[in-house]
Amino acid sequence: MALLEVENLEVCYGLIQAIKGVSFQVNEGEVVALIGANGAGKTTIMHSLCNLIPKKAGKVSFAGHDITAVPAHKLVPMGVAQVPEGRRIFQELTVAENLRLGYYTRNDKKEMEETLESMYERFPILKERSKQIAGTLSGGEQQMLAMSRALMSHPKLLLLDEPSMGLSPLYVNTIFDMIKQVNKEGTTVLLVEQNAKKALAIADRAYVLEIGKIAKSGTGAELLADDSIRRAYLGG
Repeated sequence: MALLEVENLEVCYGLIQAIKGVSFQVNEGEVVALIGANGAGKTTIMHSLCNLIPKKAGKVSFAGHDITAVPAHKLVPMGVAQVPEGRRIFQELTVAENLRLGYYTRNDKKEMEETLESMYERFPILKERSKQIAGTLSGGEQQMLAMSRALMSHPKLLLLDEPSMGLSPLYVNTIFDMIKQVNKEGTTVLLVEQNAKKALAIADRAYVLEIGKIAKSGTGAELLADDSIRRAYLGG
């Protein structure tokens, strides 16, 4: 069953059409990856799904509901959480304050503390640094915090935009292990990622975006084995 369905999405920046009639779906329980070169339109799609930028045309449905025009802040209570490119944590707040803000749409204090503890169990370093100002964390620790903050809302769908960007290989592996674990625990994931090899290795299905259009789709394994994909995105 399609949890997220995107139909004929078009997005323009002034006179430039960045997204040209893109359609795809994310089924419940899947990890789906969007891969492509810089400027292909991956982040634009993520922003438009959450109505952070206007659409020229198209329809977006989530769990059977039309969310084409639903404001971003109303999507979180519906079960959609996004970890934006660049992490966007609250730099001047502590780690614990950032995490608690991720729970703002829910009001069960006991559940909040239980969820907070589960995040600390997932990443003990966040517990160690719970009183530390978030802006002083390393890039990898900030990415863990951003993902944990999104998970505090108990989303059905997690949107991840370039989670490995700027991270060391060790942290990249940690983040991808977390994505697999989160999915295994029942959260559906839509992943935009420039590290195509890593993304395809964990994706059930993937779409290749080229200049605002979907050029190819298939399972992660099929695209990993595709010669044209290997040459273009996987270093031969």
